[in-house]
Amino acid sequence: MDLLIIDDFALRSLDATQTNDFYEIVVERHRRAPTIWVSNREASEWLSMTTDTLPAQSAIDRLTSGAHTLVVEGPSHRQRGRVPVDTTTKVDHAR
Repeated sequence: MDLLIIDDFALRSLDATQTNDFYEIVVERHRRAPTIWVSNREASEWLSMTTDTLPAQSAIDRLTSGAHTLVVEGPSHRQRGRVPVDTTTKVDHAR
């Protein structure tokens, strides 16, 4: 595939199979095909989310050696245009 996008990477801890898959994807695509990794965590936190640090560190080193990092700050994109909820209104649940 020409471009692979991994979204919400390391949102939860990776088990042994997922850690191995992470390593294999990185090694297979490294310097051959573009991959976008989207995460709510910084790459420095990814190692602690894996079960086997040796292949995970190798994968992270490959990824970060030539990576372009974009940090998005501010309010959640999902919250734009959302109508605020009035939390001051009392509701009578006794009816």
